[in-house]
Amino acid sequence: MSSLPAPLSASLPARRLPGAALGAAFVLLWSSGYPAAKVALSHGAPLTLLSVRFLAAGLLCAAIAALSGATWPRGRAAWHSAVVGALTLALQFGPLYWAVAHGVNVGMVALIIGTMPIVTALMGLRFGETIRPLQWLGFGIGFAGVALAVGEGISGGHTAPFAAYLAVLIGLLGVSVGTVYQKRLGLTVDVRSGLAIQNLTAAALLLPFAGYEGLRLDSSAALAASLGWLILVNSLGGFALLFVLLKRGAVSQVAALFFLMPPVTAVLDYLVLGDELTAQKLAGVLVAAFGVYLATRPAATRQTAKAQAAARVSARPVAARRPCPEPCK
Repeated sequence: MSSLPAPLSASLPARRLPGAALGAAFVLLWSSGYPAAKVALSHGAPLTLLSVRFLAAGLLCAAIAALSGATWPRGRAAWHSAVVGALTLALQFGPLYWAVAHGVNVGMVALIIGTMPIVTALMGLRFGETIRPLQWLGFGIGFAGVALAVGEGISGGHTAPFAAYLAVLIGLLGVSVGTVYQKRLGLTVDVRSGLAIQNLTAAALLLPFAGYEGLRLDSSAALAASLGWLILVNSLGGFALLFVLLKRGAVSQVAALFFLMPPVTAVLDYLVLGDELTAQKLAGVLVAAFGVYLATRPAATRQTAKAQAAARVSARPVAARRPCPEPCK
């Protein structure tokens, strides 16, 4: 993209867009980062790449916030934004990129991260969120779709140290805890300044590790294009949409969208990188989509109708009492 993503505007009309449209845009933008990352990782060290990505995104968001007069969070609000950046950016992507670089199969990574909606839902129960039986069924079907989509990419021929698999679990914990934390404490800030703090925090945490790698990046056009996409589309557009979605809906419903990431990524890999798109992967897309539909659909129509009817009755003005006729006194 040559222009900045629309979600960065504080007066964004996204609040008036249907949730399904926002969810579809979020899944597409987020999933597009995986083929872009595959290209970028062939031209640089993983933590160096992430450091540059987050630093550039943070500086861009800071410039946009300053030029548009966005309010900067202070005190606890600023601290909450920094914690979100540490969890959802540094603690998620850092370990995942490192694990792949040390031999963990990307299909295995996708399968483990595919449990994120379930882990997030369990955390949401701790804070009073209600998960209906139909949503649990949707979670199960969604994960089955993920397994279908990535199953062919998991083989026993790949070996990796135990620490690399542990890193994947840390990445899963980072994105799960970070999503719940952001829903509860990190949505009171302006999205422009909030994203600036998040990205700059992640860059500061990862830069020492990038220095240990030797800050290895080449000067190829492929790196520039893929890194540009990761910065503008994913770090700015994708995370801005995540901010909006979390502000509008329950964390479990937003997290359910992550079931669609591996299947949609498989389709994008076919379109962008020419990877094979098999019937099993396509089946994974359909199964995961059905699971997300079940996990994100509203409550039963009858219950909703009763609630709306009760609200209408309670909103009616009470009729003025007629004066009592003289004989009843």
